[in-house]
Amino acid sequence: MKTLTIVLTDGPYISEYAEIACKLTENALKRYQVNIFLYLDAVQIPKKGQNPSFVTSTGELFTGLAEKGAVIRACARCAAARGYIAEEETANGSNCKDYLPGIKISSLYELSEMISKSDRVISLSR
Repeated sequence: MKTLTIVLTDGPYISEYAEIACKLTENALKRYQVNIFLYLDAVQIPKKGQNPSFVTSTGELFTGLAEKGAVIRACARCAAARGYIAEEETANGSNCKDYLPGIKISSLYELSEMISKSDRVISLSR
């Protein structure tokens, strides 16, 4: 199966990149394996408890994508710099108590591996 990797750098509600990534992933999952790597401020997307007014919670959208088979990882250094620490994996498929289910903190080494094994890579950043 072909693989698509999407790299996001913007945090939630700063731009429409998170929503664009969700739409791309939703469609791509019908025929491809999809990886999403959250880098820089994008590591804030899966934070629990966000309740934005007038827009959909991007974290909830990403959890739904993980349930459908997307592999979603967040940069460990970027996450730690923003107060999110990787721990033992929990029952909800995450390894951070502050993250929504299905999204794990990982290293840039995993990003490198994702990219090297991907047929296509899309970077959504400013």
